[in-house]
Amino acid sequence: MSESKPDTPQSPAAELPDPLARALLAYENPDFINSPDGRLIRVIAEYQEPMARFRRERIQDTVVFFGSARFLPLDEAHAQLQLLDNTGSTRAAPPEEQPATPEAIAAGEASDLQRKRAVAAVEMAHYYEDARKLGALVATWACALPGRRHRFVVTSGGGPGIMEAANRGAFEAGCKTIGLNIKLPFEQRPNPYLTPALNFEFHYFFMRKYWFAYLAKALVVFPGGFGTLDEMFELLTLAQTHKLAKQMTVIIYGSTYWKKVINLEAMAEHGAISIKDLDLFQFVDTPEEAFEILKKSLTENHLDSPYEHQQRLHEEQTGVPSEPAPSAQELLGPDIAKTR
Repeated sequence: MSESKPDTPQSPAAELPDPLARALLAYENPDFINSPDGRLIRVIAEYQEPMARFRRERIQDTVVFFGSARFLPLDEAHAQLQLLDNTGSTRAAPPEEQPATPEAIAAGEASDLQRKRAVAAVEMAHYYEDARKLGALVATWACALPGRRHRFVVTSGGGPGIMEAANRGAFEAGCKTIGLNIKLPFEQRPNPYLTPALNFEFHYFFMRKYWFAYLAKALVVFPGGFGTLDEMFELLTLAQTHKLAKQMTVIIYGSTYWKKVINLEAMAEHGAISIKDLDLFQFVDTPEEAFEILKKSLTENHLDSPYEHQQRLHEEQTGVPSEPAPSAQELLGPDIAKTR
């Protein structure tokens, strides 16, 4: 007889894993988008999203204002001088760095730095008002130009000081005005005079610089610090090396300030730049003088030029704007463009 085998317990059925949640779409995954691997997408977004807004608002080109962000204006209600802690910051500088009050100067309690800052603060308030007036002059003229697109829109870095003044002038003229702000590690704010749909904030300095240069037909440089110098010399270098596919008018406002800060003639005398490079910019000291130069150069180079006539003819024949670059809907039609 065969020996019977003992009963073996049946093995339990294998346990199934819990159901998985659906994976995030790549562009909805914040861990990826905010990682080094997502940097390219972030950079492209800072190109494409502003482009879409500029097209939607029918912005063709700009006049860019640069200048100090560190001084608050003297307004009618609060005649208080205050120096900001840093470019774009809303926090005040330490008391020992603030401009001296007239009372402190009269009592002999102000330091040399505070006395100098008091004089400078009054001077900067004067430049604020000049930038405000020039912004209004440019915007009023540009807003009256015929056409479907907005020309020579007053643009700044979007912050306080001279930037606010230029935007304020355009705002008070009833025109669109642009702010290209930058995200910084300390507290900041956009100035309140920006057109809301044209209030931008960038993470990457180089993308912000791109948008300053890409749409600008003219640059007005008011007294300022490192950021102002950086932007001014960047655009002057692009013009010097013929990397701009357009004529750029550069006005340096406030000859007394700038000729103390930088000696461009000495650079030419030493051969660091060409003598003809001094023709890339002009010094001016009044809003009226600056406006007449801007109006003349913008008209000759960008309103009456053969290239401008060719652009207008192209738009009339095709219905597709030349600048900024046409959208997918303008090129392909609404049905194709809306396909996701």
